[in-house]
Amino acid sequence: MREFFDYLLKYIQLFKISDIIDIAVVAVIFYYVINLIKETRAMQLVKGIIFLFVAFFLSSWFHLNALNYILRGLIQIGAFAVVVIFQPELRNLLERVGRFKVGKIIDFAVDSEDITAQTISAVVEAAADMAATKTGALIVIERETRLGEFMSSGTLLDANVSAGLLKNIFVPNTPLHDGAVIIRGNKIITAGCVLPLTANNNLSKDLGTRHRAAVGLSEATDALIIVVSEETGKISIARNGSLTRNLSRDSLGRALRKTLMRSAETGETIDKIKFWRAK
Repeated sequence: MREFFDYLLKYIQLFKISDIIDIAVVAVIFYYVINLIKETRAMQLVKGIIFLFVAFFLSSWFHLNALNYILRGLIQIGAFAVVVIFQPELRNLLERVGRFKVGKIIDFAVDSEDITAQTISAVVEAAADMAATKTGALIVIERETRLGEFMSSGTLLDANVSAGLLKNIFVPNTPLHDGAVIIRGNKIITAGCVLPLTANNNLSKDLGTRHRAAVGLSEATDALIIVVSEETGKISIARNGSLTRNLSRDSLGRALRKTLMRSAETGETIDKIKFWRAK
């Protein structure tokens, strides 16, 4: 037993501080990457790649030359196929990495004006009034991720946020009522914008295009999206690929204030509201 511990101590002494740091960094990277992809199709891809490599090494070990040749070719072609087939997932992964705190070190975007309580009150009032009349609405509040590519699909307004303007935009049978409004800071930048639909098949079948567009944008960005159902008049919020449904006027206001308002003491975003996945 003493010899074993002597051997173990000698082996540990071979390690350098840089080796320990290297292993720790790689472990942390793998941990966060797995957390980012575990709820996406990319996780199935990772399982397939692992299976392919295991089969490749086993075929080499047991001298299954024909199988080994085929698997080698698949691995070589697979690297290009992965980039093409899973381009949306890879893009989403990189965007989410860029939203980590470390990403702020190389942030070249121009800071937006902080959203005010008056703007939040206007959004809540408009959503509640439209819910009462079952007027469908889709309101996007931009956060850190810039939404320029989605703004370009709409009509430029560049107007101060007000409940009256929001309600007018979503009046049925008007040119802009079917698209989304995008708010940056305290201004409505564009209206009538087209948003990407989610590919999530686990969403409830009673959710319409507006809800699926809201979830789709929330999967690709950190935006906060408010949906008013045209069929039921119920209010929902989409964020980070999840949907919170059946909000009242008061709960909507609390959700927006907790998520968007900044703490006067720390200057950091208060983000404590719990969002759950729609069933």
